[in-house]
Amino acid sequence: MTVKLSSSILAKLPPEVAGPKYDRAALKAGIVHFGVGNFHRSHQAVYLDDLFNAGVGHDWAIVGAGVFEGEKVGRGKLQEQDWLTTVVEQDSGHMSARVTGVMIDFLMPGDAVAIIERLADPAIRIVSLTITEGGYFIDPASGVFNPTHPDIVADAEPGAMPKTVFGIILAGLLRRRDDGIVPFTIMSCDNIPHNGHVTADGVIGLARLIDEKLATWVSENVAFPNGMVDRITPATTDRERGILSSEFGLDDNWPVFCEPFRQWVLEDHFTDGRPP
Repeated sequence: MTVKLSSSILAKLPPEVAGPKYDRAALKAGIVHFGVGNFHRSHQAVYLDDLFNAGVGHDWAIVGAGVFEGEKVGRGKLQEQDWLTTVVEQDSGHMSARVTGVMIDFLMPGDAVAIIERLADPAIRIVSLTITEGGYFIDPASGVFNPTHPDIVADAEPGAMPKTVFGIILAGLLRRRDDGIVPFTIMSCDNIPHNGHVTADGVIGLARLIDEKLATWVSENVAFPNGMVDRITPATTDRERGILSSEFGLDDNWPVFCEPFRQWVLEDHFTDGRPP
């Protein structure tokens, strides 16, 4: 006998599955995250789940975001289960499962207007990224940001509705600058060297194509902390869904399996606070 993951069964999860110890209805959004994939849900989301379970930081819940049509599939799977995720730690002779509840919304991928509106909200103080190395528009020959990439050039056109992560982030920053709101921190969680510097190069590089003064303002007012992340997290297949169902009695549209080890070393450089 299995149960289907949703908010309604959190109080009666199978006995070997741990669940959130906090009231999800009381959570408030503080982070918009681009790239809601397996690694994010086994890493950043788990750290926040630990924090919320400790009774602190409940105003740092996650709102998902994305720019690609393919991301709508994952969003749909998570929406069916109220944005919950089962995280299964698996190693030789060890397997444990927990349900994390730190995500409280997931904006429709590609809906730039809605995402920019959320980025302009003063409650959002961090924008985090797991967009893979390809999302940073790095020129493979030079190893630095490529301002001539067609997608970047398109986002820099006057009056363009941005379609890249950097373009949408920049539009959100522009709204905050014009409204006198403290800019959010942009926090890369991708496993690339000097990820904060790489992210800054992309956002400031795009800003420079639009307006040199905007680029200067971003450079002087926005924080891009460097970080080091690690946790082996493979893709989810029917095999993983089957193991969760047979071993723990829980059905999840999109569970995450990962190793027990995890690491996150993060530069303490933020514009408007951070989770405790």
